[in-house]
Amino acid sequence: MEHVIIGVDPHKLSATIEVVDGQERRLGHGRFTTDKAGFAAMRKYARSWPSRVWAVEGANGVGRPLAQRLLEAGEDVVDVPAKLAARARLLDTGHGRKTDAHDAHSVAVAAVRAKDLRVLAVDPQLEVLRMLVERRETLTRRRVQTVTRLQALLAELLPGQAKKDITTGQAKRMLASVRPRDLAGKTRRRIAAEELAELIAVEAKMKTATAELKILVAERGSHLTDMHGVGPVVAARILADVGDVARFADRNRFASWTGTAPLDASSGEQNRHRLSRAGNRRVNHVIHIAAISQIRTATDGQAYYRRQRAEGKKPLEALRCLKRRISDTIYRQLVKDAQALPVEGMNAGPGGQRGASQISSAAGSNPHTGASDRPLPGPAQTTLRPPATSRKTHL
Repeated sequence: MEHVIIGVDPHKLSATIEVVDGQERRLGHGRFTTDKAGFAAMRKYARSWPSRVWAVEGANGVGRPLAQRLLEAGEDVVDVPAKLAARARLLDTGHGRKTDAHDAHSVAVAAVRAKDLRVLAVDPQLEVLRMLVERRETLTRRRVQTVTRLQALLAELLPGQAKKDITTGQAKRMLASVRPRDLAGKTRRRIAAEELAELIAVEAKMKTATAELKILVAERGSHLTDMHGVGPVVAARILADVGDVARFADRNRFASWTGTAPLDASSGEQNRHRLSRAGNRRVNHVIHIAAISQIRTATDGQAYYRRQRAEGKKPLEALRCLKRRISDTIYRQLVKDAQALPVEGMNAGPGGQRGASQISSAAGSNPHTGASDRPLPGPAQTTLRPPATSRKTHL
C-alpha cells in the first residue's frame, strides 16, 4: 500500500492541499473551503490514498482549527513549522515567492524530508487549559482598559486625587464623595459608575478563571507553582504552549524556544551576546513576570540578580541572565513532572526522559527551535535528572 503525505496550506476560509509520495512526486492537489461541506469534500478526496498522513503548516497558529478537526475525524496529523516549509520552498524553487499551491507543495516536501516532526494527538484537557488561560488573559486586558477609563473619569470628577492603580473599594469611596450638580458632571459620574460596575464584574470573572486554572494545573500533575513567581495563570500558559516537554532535547533547546537564550554577537576580540527576540513571546512574557517577582522579594533569584549586577552587568543584562536561569528551572520541573507520570512500554524520549514521546497535543506550540546560547548543540543526551532535594525552589 502506497504511503503518502498530504501537505496542507491552511487559511481561515480555505485550505490548499497537495499529495506526494515518498519520492516527492505529486499525486494530487486541490483547494477546498473550510466549512462543513468543504471539509467533507477534502476528506473524500483524500480517501483515494488509504495510507496517508496530513502535514499541516502551523498547527499551533492558523492551522490549529483544521488540525483539530482532522484529529477528531481520526486522521494522522503532523505539524510542519512555517520556517521549515519556507526553507523547503526556497530550496525547491530558488526563490521565496508564495502562492497557496507552492506553500502546500513545500509543506508536503518538508514533511517527507523531516525526521522529527511533531505528531499531534487529541488532548482535551490541554485544549481546555489553553482556552481558559487565553480567556483569563483577555479578561486581564479588559480590566486594564476599564481601569484606565475609570481613572480618567475620576481625575475629572476629583482633580488631584488620581491614583496609579485603583481598587474597586477605593473607586466606590471616591464616587460616593462627589455629587456634581451640572449636567456634564452628572453624566460623567454616571459613566464612571458604569465603568466601576464593569470592573467589578471583570474581576469576578478573573477570580473564577484563576480558580479553574489552579484546579486544572494540579490535575495535570504539575509542580510549576512551587516556584516563586509562578502562579496558576503562568503555569497554565507554560503547560498549554509547551505541550509535551519531550520535544525539547535539552534545556538549551528549551531556552531557545522561550527566547531566553542570548544570541552570539561577538566580533574579533570582543566577546558579547545580544537579546534574542525569537521564540515563543507569550512564554517569554510569563518568564519575565516571574523574574520581576523574584527580583522584588527576598528569593534566590534576587540574590542571583544582585550578584550579576555586582559583576558589572547592566540591569537589563542581569535580568536576561535571571530569565535564562528561570527557563532552565522550568524545563527541569517539566521533565521531573513528566518522569513522575511514566507511560508503560515506552522508551526514553529525545531528552532521555522516561515515558517521553514525540506525540503532543495540537494545543502545543511550534517544536522547532532556533539558535541557543550554544552555537551548535550536540546530539541529544540524558542531561537532566530530578533534583536531589524536594524543597521549594525559588529559581
